[in-house]
Amino acid sequence: MANIQPHPQMANAIRALAMDAVQQANSGHPGAPMGMADMAVALWGQHLKHNPADPRWFDRDRFVLSNGHGSMLLYALLHLTGYDLSIDELKNFRQLHSKTAGHPEVGLTPGVETTTGPLGQGIANAVGFALAEKLLAAEFNRAGHVVVDHHSYVFLGDGCLMEGVSHEAVALAGVWKLHKLIALYDDNGISIDGQVTPWFADNTPLRFVACGWNVIGPIDGHDADKVASAIAEAKKQTERPTLIVCKTRIGQGSPNRANSAKAHGEPLGAEEVALARAELGWTSAPFVVEPDIYAAWDGRAKGQSAQAQWNERFAAYGQAFPALAAEFRRRMQGQLPAHFEPLAAGIERAADGKRETVASRRASQLALQAFTAELPELLGGSADLTSSNLTHTTSTPALRFDAQGNVKTDAAAGAEAAAGGKIGRHINYGVREFGMAAIMNGLALHGGYIPYGGTFLTFSDYSRNAIRMAALMRQRVIHVFTHDSIGLGEDGPTHQAIEHAASLRLIPHLDVWRPADTVETAVAWRVALSNQDRPTALLLSRQNLPYPHDAPKRDLAGIGHGAYVLSEPADRGLKKKPVVVIIATGSEVQLALQAQRLLADRKIPVRVVSMPSTTRFDRQDRKYKKSVLPARLPRVAVEMGVTDGWWKYGCAAVVGIDRFGESAPAPVLLGHFGFTADNVAATVQAVLKRKRK
Repeated sequence: MANIQPHPQMANAIRALAMDAVQQANSGHPGAPMGMADMAVALWGQHLKHNPADPRWFDRDRFVLSNGHGSMLLYALLHLTGYDLSIDELKNFRQLHSKTAGHPEVGLTPGVETTTGPLGQGIANAVGFALAEKLLAAEFNRAGHVVVDHHSYVFLGDGCLMEGVSHEAVALAGVWKLHKLIALYDDNGISIDGQVTPWFADNTPLRFVACGWNVIGPIDGHDADKVASAIAEAKKQTERPTLIVCKTRIGQGSPNRANSAKAHGEPLGAEEVALARAELGWTSAPFVVEPDIYAAWDGRAKGQSAQAQWNERFAAYGQAFPALAAEFRRRMQGQLPAHFEPLAAGIERAADGKRETVASRRASQLALQAFTAELPELLGGSADLTSSNLTHTTSTPALRFDAQGNVKTDAAAGAEAAAGGKIGRHINYGVREFGMAAIMNGLALHGGYIPYGGTFLTFSDYSRNAIRMAALMRQRVIHVFTHDSIGLGEDGPTHQAIEHAASLRLIPHLDVWRPADTVETAVAWRVALSNQDRPTALLLSRQNLPYPHDAPKRDLAGIGHGAYVLSEPADRGLKKKPVVVIIATGSEVQLALQAQRLLADRKIPVRVVSMPSTTRFDRQDRKYKKSVLPARLPRVAVEMGVTDGWWKYGCAAVVGIDRFGESAPAPVLLGHFGFTADNVAATVQAVLKRKRK
């Protein structure tokens, strides 16, 4: 495979645009795009299957720029190959409301597959892409009808490989034998602080080999022909993902900045840009690319042809398997089945009818049992805590692969499984919370699956940045966090969540639920599944939570709004209007109801509001909020966590915990920290006493 470049200046077009955009913005990272330009020519010019006219075409290859600070590489490629990204957008690099943000953002720029910048997460997202492709192929492809067949490519750098999340994701990619995952390592040995050898001396190729990868190289990353040949070799793999080690020079083409940290994160400067243009033989003015170079890069005709061929295959597939084709379309569009609403309503009614006293982690599993039986797109997992998180159901056997890397099917499913039907839908991620969360982001971005994964709430700290990225990208990812408070008991403060609920509630676009019983948990799952544009965190108890048997008919719509009136004074035999509101979440709702009874005996009428989701409630209109929390009534909040987040609701007092927990049986801890009905009632009376003064 020789001379793949139709025009010798294809790579230099990327370099020139990167220099120009960073210089104009007076901000950015020119070195990585300049160093990876030849790698990009090899992949985008020879191998990448994509259609600039339809960036969301399903069977396109996925490209991830894991070292997202080199965003001008991707923007230049999208512009040059024909995506809807004009030269004016490149001129507006890093400017307000432009499509060329400092780091690539999915949903903002056509052709960007995932938001990258936090290093290491891009490769983890790509593992999710490749896993989704493999599972969908096993589920939908049939003999003579292959409709799922694409690769996932990643460019990544030294920084990505230093981050711990890359170790987690790379190990799983090897175990899962994701042979359609190909990573190109921009091995330039430079990071912001300079030559990396004093702090990054890993034998990276051997590390990948140890994780079950095929490794090619090192090769000259500035020889596009060699890189293209390496990619062709990698595509022949049938069992292992591939790492291609490309030796490059950061800032290639810059006479005085190449191979230097000076090229990493700052403009080259007008004088150096002029010298680099001369070095590269680039004579065009800033932001000008000659027509013959555009013609060499243009990927529209090739992309439209590839998509047209796929459309023909899918039409034949639809004729042979109409039900499967319809299901495939639904799944890839992210739509829930037509019977979802009655299904969810039935699950909620059943929970209300049974009125079981169970831990909310078990309530979650009960809801999942019903949802997973009807929603094949639900793909669960746990970071080595399956039996504690209860994320498995009878419809989600463990995902397994044979020695050749094929997805194992459920033998009990018989002929349907043999035809490519039932596959495992519960992933054992191992002790890899961050990797799990970032891979789930990739699964959601790819399409076809709604991923959910479990760990303990305290360990959300490990995965927090991936949770944040899911929220930033508006992806439907569901985090199941169990062991939500000091109520877990003897495991002690290392495992007892204190600040975590409040911390997660601060993340924009993340819905956080802390349900009190089986009905609230079922509603939380229904809302989480319905949310196509945001992730969800479910905070669930280890200890059993009693169903409020003496509460009136449950307000399912109110639960869905995030907060509702659970009990009024009349429910306790008082005919008076409430003089105070107790707000509670999760396991503390039972304390609020018990305190309400005590106060009723003292002729003090209390309204109890259950607020399973502050984030949902905060988005309701003013009228609904006032109907739940009347302005005239003082409020007392009860939650086994830090108190800070509750003052925004105008609370006169908060029964909470602003220190770490202790190791002891749960009942002892609850008494020690004041989570008793007597203390809640006393707190309410103290508030009323202060009000009277």
